[in-house]
Amino acid sequence: MGKVTGFMEFERLEEGYKPVTERLKHYKEFVIGLDDKQAKTQAARCMDCGTPFCNNGCPVNNIIPDFNDLVYHGQPADWQEAIDVLHSTNNFPEFTGRICPAPCEAACTLNVNDDAVGIKSIEHAIIDRAWSEGWVKPMPAKNKTGKKVAVVGAGPAGLAAAQQLARAGHAVTLFEKNDRAGGLLRYGIPDFKMEKSHIDRRMEQMQAEGVTFRLGVLVGSASDSLGKDSKVTNWSKETISPAQLQKDFDAVLLTGGAEQSRDLPVPGRELSGIHFAMEFLPQQNKVNAGDKVKDQLRADGKHVIVIGGGDTGSDCVGTSIRHGAVNVTQFEVMPQPPVEENRPMTWPYWPIKLRTSSSHDEGTDKGLLAREYAISTKSFNGKGGKVTSLTTVRIEMKDGKMVEVPGTEQEHKADLVLLAMGFVSPVAAVLDAFGIDKDARGNAKASMDEVGGYATNVAKVFAAGDIRRGQSLVVWAIREGRQAARAVDAFLMGSSVLPR
Repeated sequence: MGKVTGFMEFERLEEGYKPVTERLKHYKEFVIGLDDKQAKTQAARCMDCGTPFCNNGCPVNNIIPDFNDLVYHGQPADWQEAIDVLHSTNNFPEFTGRICPAPCEAACTLNVNDDAVGIKSIEHAIIDRAWSEGWVKPMPAKNKTGKKVAVVGAGPAGLAAAQQLARAGHAVTLFEKNDRAGGLLRYGIPDFKMEKSHIDRRMEQMQAEGVTFRLGVLVGSASDSLGKDSKVTNWSKETISPAQLQKDFDAVLLTGGAEQSRDLPVPGRELSGIHFAMEFLPQQNKVNAGDKVKDQLRADGKHVIVIGGGDTGSDCVGTSIRHGAVNVTQFEVMPQPPVEENRPMTWPYWPIKLRTSSSHDEGTDKGLLAREYAISTKSFNGKGGKVTSLTTVRIEMKDGKMVEVPGTEQEHKADLVLLAMGFVSPVAAVLDAFGIDKDARGNAKASMDEVGGYATNVAKVFAAGDIRRGQSLVVWAIREGRQAARAVDAFLMGSSVLPR
């Protein structure tokens, strides 16, 4: 819980950023984390609140007061115990400590009428020190079970599940269609938010624990399993059938993503220069990794329109600015949210409020970014088959419906349009190839009962992560991967000692 009176003595301290002029020159991380003394002071703010709502606010149920208290005491042994506490619920705190939006902080008791404890920054400090001190080591199983498990999809859900199953003693093979592991962590999240060395380091740990990585292997048919965003092909032409996996393994766990991007089917959609965010972002990540990308989508010297006001849209903004865009405009169909939420009304739940990312700050600092709210695209306009502008209209809510505001049509110059409106479902053909039932949203239907958790209608085939719950956060993917690993272990062994 930290210091008894710490929340009254110390203010919240945010992590710092390197100057905009410096960080725009590269794609590396630029967050300045808390040092040991700052982390100790921030941990001192953790209250003796009786019921730690932060634990439930965190999807993986991190034991937050415990590691805060250890950091507050601050001895090397305390820090080492803090990473053990953190790892007991979260396989990859270096991922969540960088890119999780921190719903735990929204649920912090102090957040009722003050600034929440900087839980995410403390988590970041713990894991970074743990790696630097050499405390993160492989944990291979002492005994092997003789059971073989195939995990399909090496995003955060698949990585977490594979690590847990390997530690339970199973022979785990992790299949990934891309040429590198990580899923959206690798080919969606820009390097300036999370460098990919963090994934590579965990892969080395997992390989030492017995996980076999089969990268560049597509499960299913290449002709129908890639979905709408298949213009970006990071995978080889090797394929393996669902039937072969079911034959060769004692259990199969599907942990793919919700990869179908939401489209915008308005007049002019066929014009060139209009792309999904997941065509644009992965290419830059591949270039950063040293790959050569033919005809890379770039924003140099262009008027860029980003349609979608969420994290993916923000990532497109930051990448476009680094490319050298003339200007960037970001559209959001919803009205502008309030700067401050009504805390007594929203706490301990995730509040809707105006959120400004580091990429937004970069655009504002350089005078390159405009953010537009309550705006809808009516058509794309072009010349010679290429987009040159968008026609928009303002919208408002009436009787629970969005309606156009008469007389508000406007034309916006655009050389590059990036669609970042989220994802609607996993690639249907993958589920169809296994014969898995789908829910109303097109996700894998998997039971969540105590006995057969994460099991699909197909014998010995399980599903977890975005492929089951739909588009969500990295921290939810890790939670589902861990819980599904326990369900698979119980299916194979009759019971499981893996944590829920």
